[in-house]
Amino acid sequence: MEIANSPRDRSAASTEPLPLAALLALAMTGFICIASETLPAGLLPLIAGDLRISHAVAGQTVTAYALGSLLAAIPLTIATGGWRRRKVLLLTVFGFLLFNTVTAHSSTIWLIMVARFGAGASAGLAWSLLGAYARRMVAVHQQGRAMAIAMVGTPVALALGVPLGTWLGNDMGWRNAFNVMSGLTLLLIVLVLAKVPDFPGQSGHERQSMGAVLHTPGVKAVLATVILWMLGHNVLYTYIAPFLAMAGMAHAVDAVLLNFGVSALAGIWAAGRLVDRRLRSAVLASLSVFALVAVLFIFASATPAAIHVGVALWGVTFGGAATLLQTALADSAGSGADVALSMNVVAWNSAIAGAGVLGGVLLASWGAGAFPWAVLALAAAGLGVAWSARAHGFRPGPRMH
Repeated sequence: MEIANSPRDRSAASTEPLPLAALLALAMTGFICIASETLPAGLLPLIAGDLRISHAVAGQTVTAYALGSLLAAIPLTIATGGWRRRKVLLLTVFGFLLFNTVTAHSSTIWLIMVARFGAGASAGLAWSLLGAYARRMVAVHQQGRAMAIAMVGTPVALALGVPLGTWLGNDMGWRNAFNVMSGLTLLLIVLVLAKVPDFPGQSGHERQSMGAVLHTPGVKAVLATVILWMLGHNVLYTYIAPFLAMAGMAHAVDAVLLNFGVSALAGIWAAGRLVDRRLRSAVLASLSVFALVAVLFIFASATPAAIHVGVALWGVTFGGAATLLQTALADSAGSGADVALSMNVVAWNSAIAGAGVLGGVLLASWGAGAFPWAVLALAAAGLGVAWSARAHGFRPGPRMH
């Protein structure tokens, strides 16, 4: 399918059904991105025992992946900007196949670290590509729903990645858990070749510099909202175990995370329904509910029932975040959407890293009870930025048609 250009083409495209198989291929790419990142978390004891290293060193396999995403997203996106889009998508998918396979068959931690960095770089390029790719497959008024489908792999992987990895590792060994990921990647390559349409890259005169994209009205506001929202989310998500321990729920971490993941799926569905007609309202409502969840956690942190309700609401707000924020960012950046979305990868991963540091300081200095206060402050700040970006970034009313 090519982009509709003439009024007649656009009219025809507006009545076409969404290309579900192609969008689900993008969603599967996102699933593999997240699952590959989180897989070691459930396998640390097995990896550490097999390689005769400490759990702390084994945990750096997650850090290496995040660094790959953080450092490679922008330069790889710019370097491949002129390539045909399916070629770039296949490059990222092949990267997962190669680096997960190397991880599965490596006998030294240093080679594993290099492979994990490479897998993270593949993810960084993938995240900058998926949103814009989904938008190009459909008519303008369908772009929000298309992105919602393309992003559905994220909450599924967040909900299932760690428990799936733990189960696979315990049942067949940690190396075979990575081999399973490689097998899924082979299936994805076949699906991409069969179902995902190809599009040309941008010509040299069409491509914008990073500085030009960053200074496009609305881009900074959306990126600031991303950082504040994801800082608040990851402070609590990263340190969920000590927070739950305050309510005597240390044994229920898996159940709580499953609640979060299922609720996030509902959030993606809601975002898909709202993003094209009420993007601004959906962002403001999500951040407001997230702030109210923080208030609930402040005053009911020792009540399991309140924790479960709060986690469900939190999951709904987070589930739609990627769709809403990436749509707003791509709309603001226009022809610079690919570069802007690569900046989003950097902002997102910086927030994850920053939340790890901030949460550690809060935990050491004031205990887990400080987390909801930090979440409240960050959610309120994000709400303020989004509210002020009325002219550019988060505009009221339906998206452009």
